[in-house]
Amino acid sequence: MADSSTIEKPATQTLSRAHTAPIGGGRLGIYTTLGGLTGAVPLPWIPDALARRVRGALVHDIAARHGLSLAPDARDVFAEPSGVEGPRGIVRQAARFIVMKLLARVGPVALLTPARDALGTYVLGHLFNRYVELSRTDRAVRIDVEEARRVRQAIDRAIVHAFTAAPKPDELATAPEELRDSSTKLLDGILQTVAGLPELLVRRLEAAFDELLPNHSSKGA
Repeated sequence: MADSSTIEKPATQTLSRAHTAPIGGGRLGIYTTLGGLTGAVPLPWIPDALARRVRGALVHDIAARHGLSLAPDARDVFAEPSGVEGPRGIVRQAARFIVMKLLARVGPVALLTPARDALGTYVLGHLFNRYVELSRTDRAVRIDVEEARRVRQAIDRAIVHAFTAAPKPDELATAPEELRDSSTKLLDGILQTVAGLPELLVRRLEAAFDELLPNHSSKGA
């Protein structure tokens, strides 16, 4: 009879997860920039294909850093710019290209697509990283397509709900002693408010995502 210590255990998806350094703001910023640049390509079909490459590399990078693997179909769900409904049709992509070419003559409107693609890339990376780091309870090391759809839906809906969800409370920085005059205090307040807008928007995204995620929890949660 073979010693129990030598019996091979059946392969499972609950293998030990080897973590590396989590994705940092600078690395995510590079992906965000690359995502924005894909929207600036003045050709039909090419921007979406490039966006899928960037977004796919981003989610793979994040998953690998948390000791996780993405099923090919799961990666496709996260990488698809148009959402969980799948790739857009050829006619729709061509129509969008024609409209954007016409609007590009307006000036600032030409920046809308790169800005939208950059924002979408950042939101995907930030919230997917938040999910695998803080919210995922499934012990499986592989993220399958069904889990990917649930998380992607929560990410997409969080962008809309961010404008209605209450942001998490933020600690206000206060000096031990107030030494500013009233005009300096007013100007400082305006500048601090402007500087805090990105952080405020991120907190609202996180609050919306956390609110939506229980309805899209992974299998085994």
